[in-house]
Amino acid sequence: MQTTKVEGNNRKHKVLLYAISTCGWCRRAKNTLKEMDVEYEYIDVDICGREDRETIRQDILSRGGRLAYPTIIVDNKILLTGPSREELREVLER
Repeated sequence: MQTTKVEGNNRKHKVLLYAISTCGWCRRAKNTLKEMDVEYEYIDVDICGREDRETIRQDILSRGGRLAYPTIIVDNKILLTGPSREELREVLER
């Protein structure tokens, strides 16, 4: 599965964002990460092939998440679904 890496100076955490390319909330999450200068990787789920979408679906569900976007995984441990800017900042500034 191909991810897109966004460079940033804040590399304190490993951040993976599952997004929908046309989703305003997903764009907001990407902008917040950029404003925070966080390095992260993302996948636009709607552009993926069927197998990759199923892999993403299973990944989210196996972590106890729900299928909603944006979904952000921090350090392969913390799953955030549709986080507010404040919630995202709180998790990433630890």
